Amino acid sequence: MYSESDLLPLSALQHLSFCERQWGLIHLEQQWAENRLTAEGRLLHERVHEQESESRGAVRIVRGLHIRSLRLGLTGIADVVEFHREASGAYPSKPEAGFHPNAPKAGASGAPGLLGAPVDRPFPVEYKRGRPKPDRCDEVQLCAQGLCLEEMTGHQVVAGAIFYGQPRRRLEVSLDSHLRGETEALARRLHELQQAARTPPPAYGSRCKRCSLVDICLPLAAQKPASAYLRRAVRRALQADAEGP
Repeated sequence: MYSESDLLPLSALQHLSFCERQWGLIHLEQQWAENRLTAEGRLLHERVHEQESESRGAVRIVRGLHIRSLRLGLTGIADVVEFHREASGAYPSKPEAGFHPNAPKAGASGAPGLLGAPVDRPFPVEYKRGRPKPDRCDEVQLCAQGLCLEEMTGHQVVAGAIFYGQPRRRLEVSLDSHLRGETEALARRLHELQQAARTPPPAYGSRCKRCSLVDICLPLAAQKPASAYLRRAVRRALQADAEGP
C-alpha cells in the first residue's frame, strides 16, 4: 500500500506504456510540446469535464470524477464513470470474462453486496480524440481507472469503454486478467522509475513519428552520437597527415 503522498498521476501510465523516455521528459523534466493532436485531445477532455452529471434510467453518469488507488499508488480524474444499477451484488455468471483475484468482492467498502440487493456497478469511459492505437496504452489507462474504482467502491469493474473521436463510437474493453496484470506491472515500473529519478535514454522507433516531443527527445541523434563523428574526423585528419602533401 502507498500513502497519499506517494500517489503518482494515473495519466503517466499511458505515457509510460507508449515510451519510457516520453514519460521521463514529461514527468521528471517537466518538458512538454503541444501539437495539433495534443491540443485537440486537451480540448476534448475539457469539454467532457465541463458537462454536468446526470441520470438516465438505471444509469447515473458522473463526469470529471477524482479517483485513486493506494494499492497501485495512482491518482487522477476519470472522464466519465457510468454507475449501472444492477439487481444483484454477485459476480458475473462468467467470471473468466473479467474476474481477477485482486478484485474486491461486492460490498467490500460497505456497499450492498447481498444477492438481490441493488448495486451501482462502475463502468469507466475514457475519451480520445483520434482512432484506436496499435498499442495498448489507452487500454492500460482505462484499466487503471477500473482498478481505482474497484478499490474505492468495493464493486468489481468487469469492463469499460474508450470513445474515439475519429470514428465517433465507443469501443468496449474487457478488463480481463491479462490487461489487469499488464496494468499492475506498469504501475510498479512507474514507481521504480520515479524513485530512480533518471530519464531513460532515447530509442528510435515507429512511435516517434506520433510523439509531440520528438524535437526535444532527438531519438535519431542518439543513434549517431557526436563522439562517433569526432572519431571519424580525427582518423581522416591523421590519415591525411600520414599521406603528406
